[in-house]
Amino acid sequence: MRFHNSQNATKVNHRMNLGNAATLTANALSTVNMLLVNEGLSVLAGVLILIVGWIVATWAKRLTSRGLAHVPLDLTLKPLIASLARYVILAFTIILVLGQFGVQTTSLIAVLGAAGLAVGLALQGTLSNVAAGVMLLVLRPFRVGHFVQAGGVSGTIREIGLFTTLMTTRDLVYVSLPNSAVWSGVITNYTREPLRRIAFTLPVDIANDIDKVEKAILGALASDAKVLKAPEPWVGVSEIQEISVIVTVNCYAKSEDYWRTLPSVQKTVKTALDKAGIMFAVTRQAVAVRNERETPINRDMPTLSETHREAAE
Repeated sequence: MRFHNSQNATKVNHRMNLGNAATLTANALSTVNMLLVNEGLSVLAGVLILIVGWIVATWAKRLTSRGLAHVPLDLTLKPLIASLARYVILAFTIILVLGQFGVQTTSLIAVLGAAGLAVGLALQGTLSNVAAGVMLLVLRPFRVGHFVQAGGVSGTIREIGLFTTLMTTRDLVYVSLPNSAVWSGVITNYTREPLRRIAFTLPVDIANDIDKVEKAILGALASDAKVLKAPEPWVGVSEIQEISVIVTVNCYAKSEDYWRTLPSVQKTVKTALDKAGIMFAVTRQAVAVRNERETPINRDMPTLSETHREAAE
């Protein structure tokens, strides 16, 4: 009887253990399913937020650029404002995505601070470009559309960004310069001032009447519509040489008309001097005849007439 009771108790315990194992397995599967569903939904939501944020940031940049096109704002600042709008939206998008995965904002700020320090030390050159870009935007030594020489390159400014300055040279070559290279060197702005001086020199023959030369040049300058009447053009003698007189010509034109006015003025002056009969200085050569006594050195040398006769033959 006791043995029979013991067997029954063993069977009951075995059944209870099987029931407990089945319950634990069911609970575990339920928990895993809940985790998979919850985490899957979080991942899906994070991906959707990232995609939507990226699209919204791109459209925000485009709409901002279109909106600023009708605003009387400096062309230098318009691309920067549009880019900042895009970056701000992307930053909020990343924060929302991280929050979707349960990342705390306070800890995120601490991590970003430490990461920013490490990245700043590793990217000193890149950050120097950002600092230089900010200085260029604040001090504004040039603007979009100005013709400048900076970083060893001459060209027209197309865009000033946080990292690079975009230029187009006179022969339509695209140039991208790091802002640090632009800021650390000498910047020559040919367009910032409204007027530019045109200066060149002319070597005229010393036998010319200088008053006639000056009158002809001033008349040519007065006939050119692109040469400004004020400041008044000036013509004068800057140097007297052995066979020539160096005449300096100074006149002024608008900065945007400089490259068209310079060749036009020189052509007009040359034509006026030709009509006035002004001779330009040319190198002269004179034949010198000397009577030298015969020596062993020059005894066998040909005479000048023999040399000319041989050349003619």
